[in-house]
Amino acid sequence: MSRYDGVDLRLNVPHSARMYDYYLGGFTNFAADREAAGHVLASASWVREAARANRAFMHRSTRTLARAGIDQFLDIGTGIPTSPNLHEVAQSIRPRARVVYADNDPIVLTHAQALLTSSPEGRTAYVEADVTDPGGLLAAPGLHGTIDLTRPVALSLNALLHFVPDARGAYELVEFLKSVLAPGSALVMTHITPDFAPEEVSRIVGIYEAAGTALQARTRAEFARFFDGWTLLDPGVVPLPHWRPDPDEPPVPAADAAGYAAVALRP
Repeated sequence: MSRYDGVDLRLNVPHSARMYDYYLGGFTNFAADREAAGHVLASASWVREAARANRAFMHRSTRTLARAGIDQFLDIGTGIPTSPNLHEVAQSIRPRARVVYADNDPIVLTHAQALLTSSPEGRTAYVEADVTDPGGLLAAPGLHGTIDLTRPVALSLNALLHFVPDARGAYELVEFLKSVLAPGSALVMTHITPDFAPEEVSRIVGIYEAAGTALQARTRAEFARFFDGWTLLDPGVVPLPHWRPDPDEPPVPAADAAGYAAVALRP
């Protein structure tokens, strides 16, 4: 039986998760995805670098928080698994770390087993849920059976909120998620911005919207608003490659990442 049996993946329609997989050099993408991604790359050749910079930030921020003592992670908008996944990074430092992945995407569901390869000491779970229904997401039994919301949790919303326009309540849903997390919890986010390459980003937005996916780029001030009331870790809100870069990482110009990153703690 194919792992796709019973799941309508709409292979003839471009899909943001499969396009991202293509940017990263993955193989879980199809002709429609490659065609749409090709239009994006023709408009902005740096998108591949931006995808890799986003992935590298996830690794760095997860290591930073694990080393600081956080051992629970909630990753919403997981996307197609690409090893090392968040739980592999966290458990390499804290073997007992517990990680919940959440996504509402059939393509991610077909690969969810790859997200459940926990260390013997830790635990991972996959929850089918939508970030635009945070109450339903937080009520999922798989979440509560894995992480304890009365203890600090690192909430990861990487490369997700630009797919939730203001009209769908992006700020309100983030505030709701923040409100249920314990003191000492972390909010980890990345987001596309028009600040460095406005014309190219505008064309990218148009390509995604033509493919049926809403996309809203936000300025630095608009992105920073998601962290209101929490304490930003140094270096604050910065271009993706500039958040605590590893010395051995090749430098990526801010303009080539076209996105911001930040991590903040709940007081």
